[in-house]
Amino acid sequence: MPSNTYLLLDIFTLLGPLILSFDKRVAFFKGWRALFPAILLTGVLFIAWDVWFTEMGVWGFNDDYLVGIRSLGLPLEEWLFFLVVPYACVFIYEVMTYYFPTEPDRLWARSLAIGLSIILMIIGLMTTDQWYTSLTFIGTSLLLAFNVFVLKPDYLGRFWKGYLVSLIPFYLVNGVLTALPVVWYNDAENFGIRMYSIPVEDSIYLLWLLLMCINIYEWGKTRMRKRANTPATSSTNRTPA
Repeated sequence: MPSNTYLLLDIFTLLGPLILSFDKRVAFFKGWRALFPAILLTGVLFIAWDVWFTEMGVWGFNDDYLVGIRSLGLPLEEWLFFLVVPYACVFIYEVMTYYFPTEPDRLWARSLAIGLSIILMIIGLMTTDQWYTSLTFIGTSLLLAFNVFVLKPDYLGRFWKGYLVSLIPFYLVNGVLTALPVVWYNDAENFGIRMYSIPVEDSIYLLWLLLMCINIYEWGKTRMRKRANTPATSSTNRTPA
């Protein structure tokens, strides 16, 4: 495999969603003003975590498949990962919303979030000697609980649809990354259970990353709609003093 394998996977992941962003029906590009801040804010947390775990040896990267540019110990391709994967997954979320507009039952969506939050928290607290498992499960559990009891979003059902579909391309790309491996994992810091070559924790990792990104993205879209519906104050309409 060539030394730019990871970079090619990043490009492959982004290319389709980027081109289709200009489709007139979904018109994903119109939401970029809300999307890119969401990707940036989410990326701050996950890149900091990535740097920390790389330094600890929880995971690492095979130089044979990298172009060789690094910053803060992370290869260029890993930095791009936190742009292309959220972009592609939020695109899938919007496509699913457009083509399958039927809103899932809110009680079902809420019950799934509560049940998964409880299970993840229990497992996370039982695996505190395994950094990847424990931190990923506890963090995801807390974010799910925050959505259910604090945010109470009306899009939680749509999120579940988008997340489940996003798992398909995620497993395809991540399967290549972990099979070669471009990215290796220290199994002492996770369950050691793999779906093909992918640690089971990766699917929960994606859930945490995507839900956080969607939360910020939807908040940004709401602000954009409010601004669009607020009449601009014109100097010609001001009441004279």
